[in-house]
Amino acid sequence: MDLLKFIKESGNEYASIVEEGVAAGDVHNYIDTGSYLFNALLSGSLFGGLPSNKITALAGETATGKTYFALGIVKQFLETNSDGGVLYFESESAIPKELIIQRGIDPKRMVILPVVTIQEFRTQVLKCLDAYLAEEEQKPMLIILDSLGNLSTTKELEDTAAGAETRDMTRAQIIKATFRVLTLKLGRANVPLIVTNHTYDVIGAYMPTKEMGGGSGLKYAASSIIYLSKKKDKEGTEVVGNIIHCKTQKSRLTVENKMVDVRLGYHSGIDKFYGLLEFGEKYGIFKKSGNRYDIDGTMLYAKSIYSDPEKYFNDKIMEQLEQAVKKEFLYGEVDKDISEDIQ
Repeated sequence: MDLLKFIKESGNEYASIVEEGVAAGDVHNYIDTGSYLFNALLSGSLFGGLPSNKITALAGETATGKTYFALGIVKQFLETNSDGGVLYFESESAIPKELIIQRGIDPKRMVILPVVTIQEFRTQVLKCLDAYLAEEEQKPMLIILDSLGNLSTTKELEDTAAGAETRDMTRAQIIKATFRVLTLKLGRANVPLIVTNHTYDVIGAYMPTKEMGGGSGLKYAASSIIYLSKKKDKEGTEVVGNIIHCKTQKSRLTVENKMVDVRLGYHSGIDKFYGLLEFGEKYGIFKKSGNRYDIDGTMLYAKSIYSDPEKYFNDKIMEQLEQAVKKEFLYGEVDKDISEDIQ
């Protein structure tokens, strides 16, 4: 049977024989987020990260660092992909040129696209993806929408201009339609999309519950939804950044309801190694006595180890951590005592 004939006759541009890979479904590669543990949370590997062709949502209350976290990933993406570029759809007018430069991001390879409505975003991002797909050589690209929660609708703008105060009841449907179309298009283009969004407290819930705004559209379309919260990171009395708590609310690739901490410094950005020491302790890779860790017979404080991470997180340790990550974050991993590998 000539299956290729049926693909041709169907006219479905996304169709493919499974052996060759499902165009909109298979993850061909991952994009390093700049944090080993955040990579693990998203992909089940320290060396993975954002799925290259899917939607990842970063959700949290106001001032939880969603924008700074997204910019940290942008910085890492551009450093990893010297020929890559970023399209940053921005709805909050909160990204001046100075901020981009201060975060260490190459401003020549990042485009800011201000958008006001969901319809504007949908039209512009689809045009950009079509243009990208038409290129002979498709270099790495990352798309950000910051934020979905601040986008209005055409009807809402028209009602406001007319002095009407009625709520646009079609907003959730428009969002759902937008992401339904984008999911397949991103899959075909092999381009990741990060969407930041707001959360709110569910009134009347038996237990304190957070919910992501915008209806069910993004919830269904996103491959991963990460809820963010934060605490201040201090050196003495000086606040030098934030510790971002990242919890998987939804994941198609890893176990849900897992949480990792990522350090986001005001000047240094995302700390690649942060959290590995404590994670390794959980699996017996590192031994702790009091407030110090036993590293080859030398007792060291965590701060000393993190100040020279390449020295202490060598290839052998990273391999042991990788095995622990598979056990922690992936489905179906066979139970194994990771500490056996230390011997």
